[in-house]
Amino acid sequence: MNARLTHAVAVLLTAASLIIPPLYAQQAQPQDPMAGSSATQPQTRPMASAPSQGRALTFAPDYSLGRSWFPHFTAPYRPLKIPEPMLTNSPRVDQLIQNGKLMITLEDAISLALENNMDIAVQRFTPWLDEANLLRAKSGVNGRLVFDPIITGTGYISQASVPINNPFLAGVGTSSTTNVPVAPNLISHNGVANFTYTQGFSTGTQIQTTFANNRSSINFPADLFNPYAESSLTVQITQPLFNGFGKLPNTRYILEARNTVKVGESQFAQQVINTVTQVSTDYWELVYARENVKVEQATVAVDQQLYDNNKKQLEIGTMAPLDVITAESQLASDQQALVQAQTTQLQDETTLLVAITKDPLAMSLSGVEIVPTTPISTPEVVENISLQDAVKEAWQKRPELQQAALNLKNAGIEVKATKNELLPTVNLFGLYEQTGIAGVSRTTDSTAAGFISVPTEPILFANGSQATLGTPAEPIFVGAQVFDTTHTVHTGGLIDTWNNMIHNNYPTYEAGINLTLPIRNRSAQADNAQATLVERQQGVQYRQTQNTIVLNVRQALTALAQDRAAVTAAEKAETLASQTLDDEQKKYTLGSSTSYNVVLRSRDLTAAQGTLLRDRINLIEAEVNFNQAMGRTLDVNHITLADARSGRFYRVPNIPGSMDAGTVQGK
Repeated sequence: MNARLTHAVAVLLTAASLIIPPLYAQQAQPQDPMAGSSATQPQTRPMASAPSQGRALTFAPDYSLGRSWFPHFTAPYRPLKIPEPMLTNSPRVDQLIQNGKLMITLEDAISLALENNMDIAVQRFTPWLDEANLLRAKSGVNGRLVFDPIITGTGYISQASVPINNPFLAGVGTSSTTNVPVAPNLISHNGVANFTYTQGFSTGTQIQTTFANNRSSINFPADLFNPYAESSLTVQITQPLFNGFGKLPNTRYILEARNTVKVGESQFAQQVINTVTQVSTDYWELVYARENVKVEQATVAVDQQLYDNNKKQLEIGTMAPLDVITAESQLASDQQALVQAQTTQLQDETTLLVAITKDPLAMSLSGVEIVPTTPISTPEVVENISLQDAVKEAWQKRPELQQAALNLKNAGIEVKATKNELLPTVNLFGLYEQTGIAGVSRTTDSTAAGFISVPTEPILFANGSQATLGTPAEPIFVGAQVFDTTHTVHTGGLIDTWNNMIHNNYPTYEAGINLTLPIRNRSAQADNAQATLVERQQGVQYRQTQNTIVLNVRQALTALAQDRAAVTAAEKAETLASQTLDDEQKKYTLGSSTSYNVVLRSRDLTAAQGTLLRDRINLIEAEVNFNQAMGRTLDVNHITLADARSGRFYRVPNIPGSMDAGTVQGK
């Protein structure tokens, strides 16, 4: 019994050795040392390197890793824990409110946008969705083979009673207590426990291991074992030689999914760049709107002063009524412009508020005025870069071109994979099977025990001839021989079956080749032609994207140069208007001018200051657009994708040329 148990254990270990190593090899891939083994959350990326500002943030969860089956074996069968999105404003918003005013610098506005902007929040899901698709591709569900090991099991018991029309051939005999014949039946009992392990590999190899066990009993006396147990262990390996051979045809979707994840990250970076650019523009537009309101207020004040002076002169009779009406009309016109400027300010405040908050209707923001605190300054750095160098830098940094390159790379993978599918299918396979059988068997032993007299039997001689009266005396035998019969039952079961398997008593070996040769192969030709056309199209789109970047860079350089020249001219015009007003005031003091002329010169100075303000804002926005065209937005603002993806900031970005926040804000 101990020997049989030892053999049975050896068989089980053999089966386990065929199942466990591939399963372990599938899971024992190089894991990130910082990845957690928690069964409640997906694994995370390693900690990002600290930027120059000293920030140290971790990436968001990587959903392409899934759950590890070890040591929590039930983890793969539970859903990933995906947190609900936060739809409330970050604490930084309330921290910046002082006396009913939201005092923000440009750095604060960008940080709030990265934390709260809904466009970024929506785009943040794109890489995560691509990672989930990569996780599916790693399983091989969409490809030729399933890379995730699959274990299937079947177990059941049954009882069947089958009527027999020819009992003599069936060997069960007949029985009937009436004149009406009754068909006998075969009664069988069966119990089955089968297990199958299947796994595919990146080279196209597929392995399938089947461990089958069956116990059966039947009322059929001719069976050698009844009841009996039968077990078999089958291992089959299939390897494609042409179509489906190699890593690329079998991992094409994994490679493409990884590139798609990079495309999603690039799209997210592009969204961050666009949002930062837009928020910066909205911020400076609000600055201009507030300053423009001040300009319009100064203009209205000058108009009011002119109207009052003309009205007094009309009362004393030194001015015609038409001059008073003209001054009053100008006052009304400028008051209307003031209302329009105030309306624009409110609209710009709303635009910026929506861009930097998740909930602009929060109670803490009710009636809050946004006050930009970053001063207006003319950029001192003059871009002295040739168009060729600028385009070369933009090609390296622009996310759009990176996306086009990755799409072109995926198209190339499809061309190679569909080219492999043009080949005929020739699969080499090998099979090895061990079988064992055992059960309950019965043997009968008969031993001669003597003779008995039989009245109906004749007397025989030793040679078998019949004796008669008068024959010579010879040894004779009378009657029939008697035998003692012994029935022996041999009991066996599953352990004996496994013992037969381990001793390889009933092996089966098989090897061969399967060939599938499509005659016209039009489907594969169409797939390859379509993949090639898509690759050509992606190549054209790549060049189109390059040309678009060239146009953007050239326009940005032109706008930057023109706006800088406009600021220089506006500064000179503002200086001349200021000098003209000073001269007019001196003439008025000496009595050689009138208050009307002084007011007109004051209005000219106000208009010149308004033009200079607009040109300064245009120059700042032109530099923002230039950084966007060059792909420098994230670098200039010291923003990392780790910060943007997590939406959490331990320090506000440092915007060159602006006031330093000085202290850590937020979380």
